[in-house]
Amino acid sequence: MGAIATTSSQLPAATESLAAAGQYLTFVLGGEVYALGILNIKEIIDYGQLTEVPMMPAFVRGVINLRGSVVPVIDLMARFGKGATQIAKRTGIVIVETAAGEHEDGHNQDIGIIVDAVNEVVDIGPQDIEPPPSFGAGIRPDFINGMAKRDNRFVILLNVGKVLSVDEMVALGQTVSGFTAEGTAD
Repeated sequence: MGAIATTSSQLPAATESLAAAGQYLTFVLGGEVYALGILNIKEIIDYGQLTEVPMMPAFVRGVINLRGSVVPVIDLMARFGKGATQIAKRTGIVIVETAAGEHEDGHNQDIGIIVDAVNEVVDIGPQDIEPPPSFGAGIRPDFINGMAKRDNRFVILLNVGKVLSVDEMVALGQTVSGFTAEGTAD
């Protein structure tokens, strides 16, 4: 045996911002392949009836009733500034658990994300992860944790904490509605 386990506190600081090796759910969105860590995924459901909520940012498509809970559904294409996702036969909703923001009561928030199609769960090793590009990926650099090499192409490893930041989405929602965080009109 003789193998020595390395903890994240023993890794060099440069790699701490990279995505961790492990299992990822891959999905297609606008022709690109993205991935989220499997530990953030609660379930995958078919695209269903959404209830639109007035005065929300364009990337909030609405809410769904998931076993009695209200779950907001985010259109990642719109969140990335690339227009709305076109609903098709393979369109699905991935339910992701995110950390509670300061506007929450300390409980984690479930958020649905619309994807063109779910691919598979894959194991990604540390040798397959490259640092995120500083530009040119078509989405905000802070949304990307890394780039994984798979089958001669790259899979974009998303930073779920940034992409689905409840605090940022609340702030954007307040800007859209014309009110500041204090509840006064702009």
